[in-house]
Amino acid sequence: MNLVIVSGLSGSGKSIALHTLEDMGYYCIDNLPVGLLDALSQEFSGHNLGDIDKLAAGIDARNQPDQIGHFPTFLASCHERGIRCRTLFLQADTRTLIQRFSETRRKHPLSGSDMTLADAIEMERKLLTPIAGEADLFIDTSRTNIHQLRDMVRECIDSSQTIGLSLVIRSFGFKHGIPVDADIVFDARCLPNPHWEPGLRHQTGLDNDVIEFLERESAVHDLCDDIHNFLVSWVPRYDKDNRSYLSVAIGCTGGQHRSVYLVEQVTARLGERFGAIVKRHRELEGLSGYC
Repeated sequence: MNLVIVSGLSGSGKSIALHTLEDMGYYCIDNLPVGLLDALSQEFSGHNLGDIDKLAAGIDARNQPDQIGHFPTFLASCHERGIRCRTLFLQADTRTLIQRFSETRRKHPLSGSDMTLADAIEMERKLLTPIAGEADLFIDTSRTNIHQLRDMVRECIDSSQTIGLSLVIRSFGFKHGIPVDADIVFDARCLPNPHWEPGLRHQTGLDNDVIEFLERESAVHDLCDDIHNFLVSWVPRYDKDNRSYLSVAIGCTGGQHRSVYLVEQVTARLGERFGAIVKRHRELEGLSGYC
């Protein structure tokens, strides 16, 4: 029996995540009060829901704060009943959320006449802290579109079905911000930058000319080896600590050349040891809002 709890900030894409899970064969319930989770898990574990063996429930900040505070207790009871329960938490930066609410003209569920939208978002962050603290799957949607979010939900849930730790390695640009859900961050800005070569500026770390440029530099090989060796040494230790998901981010200035090349090289080498690895290039995947 598999239960996925979907929670997160309003405007971060919870509805999209639930629709994606529904397409994956989950029976989905949205806006479920935390106080009903225990009763739902009892029915689920007692096989009183028919043939349903994959269930997803959406929880948001409209629950009473004291109910949200009991969320860790609910998770413990799920494990006692033999239910495999995972919590997916979606988040985004405040500026992005304000922009999404402005574009859709939706009202934030916690906003009122005496509270600004920014204040409502920050209050929601605090209210959902007990759930975020228990989550084992995080997705930051600040710089993702609808299609990317759907892919990320599928990858997170599919990979968490397997035994052992799920490893995600992504490239990013520091000028666009560090991914807030990254567990480990490597900085490649010290390497020679193909951006300053006019013929390479508009290419990426996936293109042969950029690859040849970088592979002529000994420092690039050194950093690639160091990242690879670090992960070979430490990923198994995270796995032994019962982590189900580990997010590694490699960044350069714009997220177009050096970090992309390093992610490609590192994932290719690690795949021989750890098997399937989710690989992403944040700045190459396009940016568009969706909420």
